[in-house]
Amino acid sequence: MNTYKLLVTTATTALMLGSINTASAEAAMSSYMENALIDVCVAAKSNNTIRFNKTVDSYRLKTKTVALKVVCNGENIADFAANNGAYKTSDKLNDSLGGVSIEDVALNNEKIFVNF
Repeated sequence: MNTYKLLVTTATTALMLGSINTASAEAAMSSYMENALIDVCVAAKSNNTIRFNKTVDSYRLKTKTVALKVVCNGENIADFAANNGAYKTSDKLNDSLGGVSIEDVALNNEKIFVNF
């Protein structure tokens, strides 16, 4: 019985340590990725759309992907740019997201009166 408890305890400990090591390995970011994200955030903050386009293109990214997924200092990149006075870059990022409008085609503005 003691051998069984020892075996279960050892297996549980090994699994826990393995999951901790796996989580820390996945959370680590390559230096290339880190530099790319920093460069994109700095370019967004510059309020120069040409510089921003060149930076995004140099890392082979799409502006829509950057607008949807990049976070700079805890804010999405469009808000980060706007909060730092880079309104041109912020507008470009927001424009890349596109827009959607929903219209009710069944809605009829004419009123129908019924008398009983």
